[in-house]
Amino acid sequence: MLTCNYPPNITNYVHIQPLPIHYTSYYRFPFSHPSFLFFSSPLPGKSTLACSLGRELHSRGNLSYVLDGDNLRHGLNKNLGFSPEDRTENIRRVGEVAKLFADAGLICIASLISPYRKDRNACRALLPDANFVEVFLNMPLELCEGRDPKGLYKLARAGKIKGFTGIDDPYEPPLNCEIEIKQKEGVCPTPNEMAGQVVSYLEDKGFLHAQ
Repeated sequence: MLTCNYPPNITNYVHIQPLPIHYTSYYRFPFSHPSFLFFSSPLPGKSTLACSLGRELHSRGNLSYVLDGDNLRHGLNKNLGFSPEDRTENIRRVGEVAKLFADAGLICIASLISPYRKDRNACRALLPDANFVEVFLNMPLELCEGRDPKGLYKLARAGKIKGFTGIDDPYEPPLNCEIEIKQKEGVCPTPNEMAGQVVSYLEDKGFLHAQ
């Protein structure tokens, strides 16, 4: 068996290779403004919203990609559980992948629970502030439990799932998110309405050209 005896300080020999095209070069293209949209909430429906937004961006000719938390746990993050440490590593990996998509000129949409503020802030630090958009689905817990297609809240209430966000593990809401989506007069907006709110923000901030 071939073995390599690396020195203990091997990371000192690993350097970042500058990319041939800086992400800001994509700004000159009419349908490309690289950015990272981070959907965060314990509320079921994040994936539906992310996909609605992805379809809307596609219809406008904008290049985007959705990083769905469940999908990632079937591949890139399949070796991670739900301990605080694993949750942190889960979000760290997502942030690094999203940065690669943004470097390639895409709008990356990440849909995850991400309960800890420090982990979301670590993702924000990977990109210039103007290119990170945190979207907080601020809905009451009762709505989360009422819209529970997987039955996870019921299992958590019965004590069959431990460390469940919003029940026996905290969700730390963002302090300065770019977009906050809430109920209007007690009614939850539809996925298309929520996607429209995000698109309006992106147009106002120059990420998208108004149509």
